[in-house]
Amino acid sequence: MRNIVPLLQNVPIFQDLSASELETIAPLFVERTYKKGTILFFEADLGDEFYLIQSGVVKIYRIDYSKEIILALFREGDFFGEMSMIQKGLTRSATAETLETSTIYTLMRSEFYQFLERTPKLSLRLLEVTMERLRKANEQIYDLTFLDVRMRIIKVVHRLAVEHGVMKQGQLMINMKLTHQQLANLAGTVRESVTKVLQELQEDQIISIHKKMIYVHNMEALRKLFPTPAS
Repeated sequence: MRNIVPLLQNVPIFQDLSASELETIAPLFVERTYKKGTILFFEADLGDEFYLIQSGVVKIYRIDYSKEIILALFREGDFFGEMSMIQKGLTRSATAETLETSTIYTLMRSEFYQFLERTPKLSLRLLEVTMERLRKANEQIYDLTFLDVRMRIIKVVHRLAVEHGVMKQGQLMINMKLTHQQLANLAGTVRESVTKVLQELQEDQIISIHKKMIYVHNMEALRKLFPTPAS
């Protein structure tokens, strides 16, 4: 198993740990490689593992009346399943599936708790991370409830650019290949609406699409399309 300490140093939950503490917790992780399309867990499964992505992409989603709603996309360096670390017996609130071949480290709750008892500062970090995830979830619920379809799609593009954007040849590229249907599942709409809005954004020269990758040329112009809060 490769040394995962550098990866752990960038995970908010473990950022307060010393080098020696990271060296102690690192062997508790188990490395696994999953093929594209592998279900890591289903909604309502009993949760007892924390996941840290070394490489690949994982989508977190729910099925609502046979319609898939993507709640989050995670890639290398991201983590999920942290709620299972807080309380024993919790069930998964969504399904996790790999979008490409992925190498993932897993940590059992029982192993984590033994370390947590010796390092109580982890509890505060875990709480902070959980609250931040809750804040994002509340924002997503608001968007799905109160924003129209066009604005939801624009906010999805903006969020992907913020969370997964990398500079490539002087341009901001969303470093994740997503189909129009997957973007629709993120925005809670249909594929045809996504195609229409992306075409409008390209005509306005705010974005461009090359080999299924979205390039954002003007983040400020994209942000200005958001609705202005009522005074």
